[in-house]
Amino acid sequence: MPKNSKAVKRELDDDVTESVKDLLSNEDACDDSFKKSSLIVNNHAGEGKECDVEEGGSDGEEEERPAWNSKLQYILAQVGFSVGLGNVWRFPYLCQKNGGGAYLVPYLILLILIGIPLFFLELAVGQRIRRGSIGVWNYISPRLGGIGFASCVVCFFVALYYNVIISWSLFYFSQSFQQPLPWNECPLVKNKTSTYVEPECEKSSATTYYWYREALDISNSISEGGGLNWKMTVCLLAAWLMVCLAMIKGIQSSGKVMYFSSLFPYVVLICFLIRALLLKGSVDGIRHMFTPKLEIMLEAKVWREAATQVFFALGLGFGGVIAFSSYNKRDNNCHFDAVLVSFINFFTSVLATLVVFAVLGFKANIMNSKCVALNTNKIVALLGNGIEASLIPHHINLTQVSQVSAEDYHQMVEIIKGVKEDEYQKLGLESCSIEDELNKAVQGTGLAFIAFTEAMTHFPASPFWSVMFFLMLVNLGLGSMFGTIEGILTPLIDTFKVRKEFLTVGCCVVAFSIGLLFVQRSGNYFVAMFDDYSATLPLLIVVVLENVAIAWVYGIDKFFEDLKDMLGFTPYRFYYYMWKYITPILLLVLLGSSLIQLTMTPPSYSAWIQEEAKEQTLHFPPWGIVVCISLVVMAIMPVPVVFALRYFNIIDENTSSLSTVSYKKGRIIKESARPGEDDDASLIQGKSPSEAPSPMPGNSIYRKQSGGSGGPDADTAPNGRYGIGYLMADMPDMPESDL
Repeated sequence: MPKNSKAVKRELDDDVTESVKDLLSNEDACDDSFKKSSLIVNNHAGEGKECDVEEGGSDGEEEERPAWNSKLQYILAQVGFSVGLGNVWRFPYLCQKNGGGAYLVPYLILLILIGIPLFFLELAVGQRIRRGSIGVWNYISPRLGGIGFASCVVCFFVALYYNVIISWSLFYFSQSFQQPLPWNECPLVKNKTSTYVEPECEKSSATTYYWYREALDISNSISEGGGLNWKMTVCLLAAWLMVCLAMIKGIQSSGKVMYFSSLFPYVVLICFLIRALLLKGSVDGIRHMFTPKLEIMLEAKVWREAATQVFFALGLGFGGVIAFSSYNKRDNNCHFDAVLVSFINFFTSVLATLVVFAVLGFKANIMNSKCVALNTNKIVALLGNGIEASLIPHHINLTQVSQVSAEDYHQMVEIIKGVKEDEYQKLGLESCSIEDELNKAVQGTGLAFIAFTEAMTHFPASPFWSVMFFLMLVNLGLGSMFGTIEGILTPLIDTFKVRKEFLTVGCCVVAFSIGLLFVQRSGNYFVAMFDDYSATLPLLIVVVLENVAIAWVYGIDKFFEDLKDMLGFTPYRFYYYMWKYITPILLLVLLGSSLIQLTMTPPSYSAWIQEEAKEQTLHFPPWGIVVCISLVVMAIMPVPVVFALRYFNIIDENTSSLSTVSYKKGRIIKESARPGEDDDASLIQGKSPSEAPSPMPGNSIYRKQSGGSGGPDADTAPNGRYGIGYLMADMPDMPESDL
């Protein structure tokens, strides 16, 4: 080797080292995926301008996309959003109604076929494009940009009535600091001559009376407004204040709240389960719950209800999942997150079901004991007057009615029924079966505010358990509300660049004002209306379109390449066939069956009739039917409207000067668009070629050069750390990624 070869080698090494240092120093400045990038763009006058914009941003101001403080915080946010009130009061009801333990089989199958693939899809899209629902679907296909707006509308509708349920829980929470609990027994009415039990309460029960009369002060029908219920109005104001304060700083403030709001419900559920298992009769409830009725699994209705529950349990289509994942680092393993959150959701539902039926088993035993005592007294009264004393077994002592067990009572009834077969009905004796009590399926508010509250009145230290239960409901509701509100705010902020604080306060003020509709005396009926019609059908349509947009419009093969680049590995081929064929077909079947059910079932609601002290199913008046239809139409309308505006070029904001941006050796360089070349979709506005406007007046940023030109400069990077497809000069071997 020549003598000077070492010097040459040293010079080369120094050059390489300097080049690497130069590149790394630039990369380190942007190592955090959520920090800003410095871009050079062209304005319309053709004048170069350097500006600091957020990744995929559109204005010349300095801004940063917020980031989760930790992976745990992000997982808790997703769990808090997906695990909501439905896990506590909807899933146990469906489980009992649809075959007990057998219901878990179709639920798990559909969770794997529908839930996890779609949840993974939303996480991946949000994390890759790092925008809210409007920006994401606008970016995938401008003609499908209405999907994001539809998600926002549905989120707003749901937020309106969901926070009312939180306000109900707040009211019960505030009333739980009393011994005995105010719904423990019926109130007495005093007049000048006598004292008597409130007739409405006597005809129903103490907890039912307290719910309908003391809490809601409900009217007899939806047509009778009855004015505002001031107690619930104050609670609704408190609920919106809590949401506003938690969301005002975005994920920086709501993320910290998640540590409590997401974890506290699990503490309460476990405490309730341990306490309930120590109560008499809890095992009866759990045994009833998990006794499988396999024949019910063959019914199509069971599978439809399981699919619907999977769909809503994970919060698909709301935009909250996309919004939360958009604050993630680009290389986060969102597949692991999708599987983890989905199964946490499932096991939470099972845990809540165990708690609910352990408590209801305890309640059923108490109600059964009361039934036995009441009917034993009837038998004592009928002795010698319809029932012969010789029919009573000798070991049963009727002089002490309280000592007669359920087994003794059933033995007496069987003997009497066998001897007095023809006259038995006239005796008015009831069977007093624990199974009959457990078969009285209740869900929703009926479970939380009537059945469960009644069971808790029999707990030792009942105020403590009541406080814990309703605080848990408040936390479950808030966790879901944060995701729902994020599904509204993030897309709007990304699209219109509004200050988060102003938009959050404005959204909460408007929602509270409209929410006054739900705290008038007929408000409960409007909650039922919004729950039935504002979300189900629109969300199904939204998710079908999301699936089609990725699998067929954008292209499943391209999406898999993007996932490989983002995750560092190729996802299982299972997802390829799910997204392309199986899931869309299942969603269309579910959509069709839901549509058939809605059209074949006349719009109706369950009204509380004060004079009769019982519920009665009433049909909505004509104006109510119009409102029901309007809710569905308003939620879906953005999809065809945006499609039509794009398709017929009614929105046409062509730019006079186009530019692209590129990275080269760690520096961003400018490349003017060549004459005759089409521009690809802009990052934010997502227009089709030759149609993309500048995101802000005077500036135009495009994610990559059109695929029409050859050469190394035309190859795009796999989006580097940022996911916006800058042109990478001098790197022709890098694979293209259209996201």
